[in-house]
Amino acid sequence: DNPSMSDEMKPVEEAPGHPEILRVMADNPGPMTLSGTNTYLYGNDPCWVLDPGPEDAAHVEVVRAESRRRGGIGGVLVSHSHNDHTGGIDMLGIEPVAIDAGLVYGGMEAVPTPGHATDHFCFFTEDGVCFSGDLILGWGSTYVPPDGGSLAAYMDSLRLIRDREPTLICPGHGPWITDPAAKVTEYIEHRESRENGLLEALGRGERSRMALLDEVWSDVHELLRPAAAVVLEAHLQKLGNEGRLPADLGE
Repeated sequence: DNPSMSDEMKPVEEAPGHPEILRVMADNPGPMTLSGTNTYLYGNDPCWVLDPGPEDAAHVEVVRAESRRRGGIGGVLVSHSHNDHTGGIDMLGIEPVAIDAGLVYGGMEAVPTPGHATDHFCFFTEDGVCFSGDLILGWGSTYVPPDGGSLAAYMDSLRLIRDREPTLICPGHGPWITDPAAKVTEYIEHRESRENGLLEALGRGERSRMALLDEVWSDVHELLRPAAAVVLEAHLQKLGNEGRLPADLGE
């Protein structure tokens, strides 16, 4: 679901209007990681590291060097356990803190936001900045696997972020999101559009998963079709849990 990326991103950059936030982008671009995984440093004397990133010595060294400029590392947080966000932990040499919902770490409140992963958290600063992990990306849409009602949980998480009205979103991949309200609305409407497309096709009598994928995800690049097929299953699972899936759905 991710379009081509035309905007240039600086590998190391302060957040607009928030010099207390620094983004360090890893050099691991790809269809799922977009321009690369974003590691964030928050605060000064010391700073906190959010998502150390992949197992990449060069990336971790930049994170370590930038952290020294900010008075060292006071703690490490991870948004979720996927390897492109956690692979660099051993190289950094500091274990992440164990997160409890609603507690504040280094000035950031931990908010559980399952959907992309069951263990996913977002972090909010006192002035409304949201570190969104992979719940919301700077480009395109995120991957939601069918692991037991995850799409329903994902939609709930999006609405939770919308209702908190963040002032800036710092995503796990892609550029700063400076109009959070518009982006979260876009994300909700995107998923609702996919669901409505499925319901329309099923209502016409379509029962082939491949045909559903071809019709409802027709805009997806060929490289992302395997991921789209998995997301299709998440949508079908949600419809099934809600009693809206035909019993005679085929392969």
